[in-house]
Amino acid sequence: MNRALVLVPLAVVGAAAAVAFAQAPDNAYQNLLTPVLASGETILGQPIAYPEGTPLVTAAIVTIPPGGETGWHTHSVPLFAYILEGALTVDYGSEGTRVYAAGGGVLEAMDWAHNGTNRGDAPVRLLAVYMGVEGTANADPATTPGGER
Repeated sequence: MNRALVLVPLAVVGAAAAVAFAQAPDNAYQNLLTPVLASGETILGQPIAYPEGTPLVTAAIVTIPPGGETGWHTHSVPLFAYILEGALTVDYGSEGTRVYAAGGGVLEAMDWAHNGTNRGDAPVRLLAVYMGVEGTANADPATTPGGER
């Protein structure tokens, strides 16, 4: 099956809370946190840009079977993904390929076509958190690798 997954955001909220707590020196909660990621840029170095409109944060667990793929797609909204199990290989066309393993997080590329593939023997599971807006898709199919849509 070669269809684009519509991934969704909530781990970003957790990551942002972890950073906020970690930056508060007298906060008792900081000992409970394990930071995963703190950045204002996507994996391709693009600045995070929040869409205008009524906010809609969506979170979903995405499962990709061995040999499965997301299909080429883009995101026009910020997306944080946390790899729960397995390793996901993502092809960004002219920007290269990256592998994300369990326990790692990524702020995914925006408006840049990419395709995720599970090259392992077990399912890849990830938490996808989209910081979107009502009426805007979290992901759109793309026909070509890389490049702005």
